[in-house]
Amino acid sequence: MDSSSLKASVAPVRVMLVDDSAVVRGMIAQTLAPDATIVATAANGAQAIPLATQHRPDVIVLDVEMPEMDGLTALPKLLEASPNTRIIMASTLTQRNADISLQALSLGACDYIAKPTSMGGGTVLQDFQRELRQKVMALGSARKTHVVTIPKPVAVASAPARRMLVRAIAIASSTGGPQALMTVLGGLKGKFLDIPIFITQHMPPMFTTILADHLTRASGRPCHECKDGEVVQPGRIYLAPGDFHMTVEKQGGAIIAYTNQQPAENFCRPAADPMLRSLSTAYGSGLLTLVLTGMGSDGLEGAKAVTAAGGAVIAQDEATSVVWGMPRAVAEKGLCRAVLPLSEIASYIIKATGHAL
Repeated sequence: MDSSSLKASVAPVRVMLVDDSAVVRGMIAQTLAPDATIVATAANGAQAIPLATQHRPDVIVLDVEMPEMDGLTALPKLLEASPNTRIIMASTLTQRNADISLQALSLGACDYIAKPTSMGGGTVLQDFQRELRQKVMALGSARKTHVVTIPKPVAVASAPARRMLVRAIAIASSTGGPQALMTVLGGLKGKFLDIPIFITQHMPPMFTTILADHLTRASGRPCHECKDGEVVQPGRIYLAPGDFHMTVEKQGGAIIAYTNQQPAENFCRPAADPMLRSLSTAYGSGLLTLVLTGMGSDGLEGAKAVTAAGGAVIAQDEATSVVWGMPRAVAEKGLCRAVLPLSEIASYIIKATGHAL
């Protein structure tokens, strides 16, 4: 086994399904087979609580809207019944459900997934099934897996903060990202008011609209979904809209932000890589990039472009990541100036840029 190897359980991920629709429960069970074992099913939150206590599943897929006890009400009770279980909220794509799902993340849910309005087939259903499989397996495996040996590049986590002149901050995040974003941006409150912050968080439409509102409150600075062709202003947060990549271009003395629906990268749209590639060209050595919790490797190619242009990359560490996929990808390639616990990222940035704590 080499220094970057992981020791993982070969047992299937143990899943409980909580949804008032028997059709949906059956479809999800078929989607997850044979890599997951369905240990229990329930039609509402009240039924699910004793089953969670009994079975202690690795992952619960929890519907938002159910009779008797809905998902948001059941969530804290399920976490109390089985504290180590990872919970994915599932809901149809409405503004109300997007808001509820983000509330659920603040209460301890790990992720969310937008259910298709029809289970009759087609690319929308196929995309849902692919995304669901990825999320269940990533969250289930993260619970079962532990690092045997820390890869050598991660040793930079203990390196002292080196001074740099930051002209823009970029953040890439996915699974577990909303809460990580709240923590980092809350820690930067009142700092960096003279520079823009760009964020790509893997999320569908409507979810990014609600997230922008949450980030405005957490950060104390305006956050909005990027609008195609807008002039970038200091002190603002630009969030890639759901289903759109976000890029920037330097035009004269201004930086112009754009959105597009070019093909997905790393199965994602928005994806971090196109954002980081364009930002590295526009800001060069003045770009500071954060790669936070998330599955997959989106952000890796963009981080290569950032470091090649003289910018810096910081990654979240494994212990505080919901899924250590995206940050691990950049850490193990030796691209990071630091690999840090989530709670230390903001203070590290402040020290590295010479701002007063």
